Amino acid sequence: MDILHVLCVVSVAITGVTEGAGVLPGGPLNAAVGGKVTFTTILTPPEKPFISVSWNFGDRNIITSSSGNFTSAEYEDRITYFPSTGSLELRDLTLNDSGVYRVSIIPYGGPEQPGTIRLDVYEPVSSVTVTPMSSDLVEFNSSVRLSCSSSGSSLSFLWMNGSSQVTQSDRVDLTDGNSTLTIVSVTRYDQGPFRCHVFNPVSNDTSGPVNLSISYGPENIKVTLTSSEEYYEEGSDITMICSSESRPSAQFMWFVNGVKLSDTGPELRLMNIQMNQSGNYSCQAFNHKTLRYQTSRLSVVTVLEKISGASLHPSTNDPLIEGTSFNLTCEASGSIVTRNWRKDGSALFHTDNMTLHDNNRVLMFNTVTRKDSGEYFCNISNPISSDGAKYNMMVNYGPEKVQITGPSQIHLKETFKLTCFAESTPAATYTWMFNGSEILKDSAEFIKEAELSDSGSYTCQAKNDVTGRTSSVEHGLSVTESSGCSVGCIVGIVVGVCAFIVVVVVISYCICKKKKCVKIRSNRSTSTTAGGGGLSNAAFSSQELQYADITFVQNKSGGKVQVGSQNTSESEYTQVKVPSFPPTYDAHMQQSKSSASQSDGYDEGPYAQINIK
Repeated sequence: MDILHVLCVVSVAITGVTEGAGVLPGGPLNAAVGGKVTFTTILTPPEKPFISVSWNFGDRNIITSSSGNFTSAEYEDRITYFPSTGSLELRDLTLNDSGVYRVSIIPYGGPEQPGTIRLDVYEPVSSVTVTPMSSDLVEFNSSVRLSCSSSGSSLSFLWMNGSSQVTQSDRVDLTDGNSTLTIVSVTRYDQGPFRCHVFNPVSNDTSGPVNLSISYGPENIKVTLTSSEEYYEEGSDITMICSSESRPSAQFMWFVNGVKLSDTGPELRLMNIQMNQSGNYSCQAFNHKTLRYQTSRLSVVTVLEKISGASLHPSTNDPLIEGTSFNLTCEASGSIVTRNWRKDGSALFHTDNMTLHDNNRVLMFNTVTRKDSGEYFCNISNPISSDGAKYNMMVNYGPEKVQITGPSQIHLKETFKLTCFAESTPAATYTWMFNGSEILKDSAEFIKEAELSDSGSYTCQAKNDVTGRTSSVEHGLSVTESSGCSVGCIVGIVVGVCAFIVVVVVISYCICKKKKCVKIRSNRSTSTTAGGGGLSNAAFSSQELQYADITFVQNKSGGKVQVGSQNTSESEYTQVKVPSFPPTYDAHMQQSKSSASQSDGYDEGPYAQINIK
């Protein structure tokens, strides 16, 4: 061994660097028996080779590299040296290779760079098995112990129940370095599968699943009906199924109203069920391992007969007259649970004159009124079926409030119509009388052209053929002669205040005999009412003038007046004072008659048409 190698060994021995320090990464390194490990430095390859590199295990030299490589005999064929970084690979590991490894590197032109790291070599985990001390258990009554064994070194143990880790608790105990699991008072959730997971730093393995047989129940027993109904129609089929949580499966017995049936097993079939099979059904479950019983809640089965043949029976078939008593009875076959009454499509509104008896079977009217008329409907039902019946009730009444509509005054030769009406069901028949004598039957209207002899008292008598009642009313009628209207009347209707205008025309004619125009000055304003055919005194200023063009025509044969125009180019005007208001119709008529009588001697007398400007 040259001096340089000796110096290196002495230097490493003196410095005594800690594991994972210097040019080696932090440790320790873990490896399995038969495997390999590489001690890699953190140095980068230098431009010039290292002057010296030395690897040692404990106090034994593994390899020294300077001008050449020196390898200990026991490491021949087990190592590979990497001169560029000073790293070292060690193969075919055994448990004896565990320990601290040191390296010393002297770079060119630099100080020594030492390093140290620990290697731990482990035997891999294998052959993991779990052994239960007992597997046939009863819930809450039994305890069990599971033991886990495995090959390997530095072993750790972890227990799993399904996918959940088993930890220490009041019922669970882990001993022998967690290799033994003890469970006290087992429950159904302790059935497993249990597995033991064994590991060390270089390997791990898990046992196969172990299941425990834990008997429990019966619990949570219940009865399910294939058609879950509160009521069943007679003749239908019912199947009941009993279930419970139990290991092993429970045995079942059936009861109705507390009496045991001969049927056993989880299903009870009731075929073509009858009303006498209604009752409270229950199921009892038994576990022969746990020796425990449990009984289900009661399942109520009510069998009903279908409703059919609904009908409404009146207390009388005679016509129903207002003020009499009346009953309607609602009947049907089957299991009747409820009866509901309706009128005209809506729920029956109870009034003071009606009551319901015998569980709504009888609808009683103390005295019927016209408002009770309508369609009555009785709906009879039970939870599985329903049926109903209708009855149209008509209450006959009247006649009442007889009245005649029509004129009370009519002119001669005009047609008049009298109409009679009465409140009545059925509709009344009508008879007409004039001054006590019958004039028309079976008609609500009386139509006639008026004559003077038609004045008098008209009577309409209404009769209801069902109630047998009659009622009448009188109506007075007066027929008068129609009065004619003179030419002055017509002129008065058209231009207003005709009587006074006629006087003005006569005066104007006397003053201006030969087609002279009269200038009329009005101290008071007048205006022509377009729709009324007459004149009305409006509030014109007293200084304004009204003018009239007077056109003269001759009286033609037959007393007719033909209006014409006189072609005259000259007009003279006179001032006429107009009264503050027009004459009344009666005054006008009187004036017209007076004017007519005064003009009898003048057959060829002229007439005047006045245009107000």
